[in-house]
Amino acid sequence: MNILSAQFECSAPNLDACPDETLPEFAFIGRSNVGKSSLLNMLAGQDGLARVSATPGFTKLINFFVINKTWRLVDLPGYGFAQVAREHMASFNKAVNHYLENRSSLCCVFALIDSSLPPQKIDLDFIAWLASHSIPFVLVFTKTDKANPEKVQANINAFKERISEWFQQLPQILTCSSNTKHGRAALLDVIQETLNSIPDQAPIAPYPSDPTDADTDIDADADDGPARAPKATSRAKVSKATKPRRPNPARPW
Repeated sequence: MNILSAQFECSAPNLDACPDETLPEFAFIGRSNVGKSSLLNMLAGQDGLARVSATPGFTKLINFFVINKTWRLVDLPGYGFAQVAREHMASFNKAVNHYLENRSSLCCVFALIDSSLPPQKIDLDFIAWLASHSIPFVLVFTKTDKANPEKVQANINAFKERISEWFQQLPQILTCSSNTKHGRAALLDVIQETLNSIPDQAPIAPYPSDPTDADTDIDADADDGPARAPKATSRAKVSKATKPRRPNPARPW
């Protein structure tokens, strides 16, 4: 996949404020300081697309970017930033939960994990939550250039071992580095393959017009709290009559 255009569309404080569901969406989320904004900029090929802040937890809204006028990259507020007021963290958590559970145009979540660290409880809890809600996701281990390859692989193996009992088959696992651009092609391949798998009866409508240019509010965090035990479950599809959707918005998984 070649990225020909990447434009900020809007920021939304909650699910109801999100744009219409006419385009397939790929969401990125991770704990504080996982390198999400740098990864998004690397993926889109635009250094200034997502604002990289020196203060972890900068993003407090759900941010939408239209890529190639055919799909959306979604920057979700992260989890685990202790300096954000608890009542605000609860609000972010609620907005993210509602988006992940009910957004019919969501095709895949890229769950970002810092490969330079051993398994962190907050990451394990979030993956358990995704699994318990049957939300499709790919594990992306970031910052592979920040530690020696042996340590990176040991951390990845330890994480896989911790989550192995939750799945009959482990989720897809990718590695990346924003500094070296390692992993960019693999991430885009996953997105392209998912787009290609969308059923013919649910055509992807081109974005109707150029999104309005605006400043982004990127890179935020919220505490997702303890996860429930994973279980097989179908996801609820909440219909919002006021928002247009793709025809027959069946997901490809």
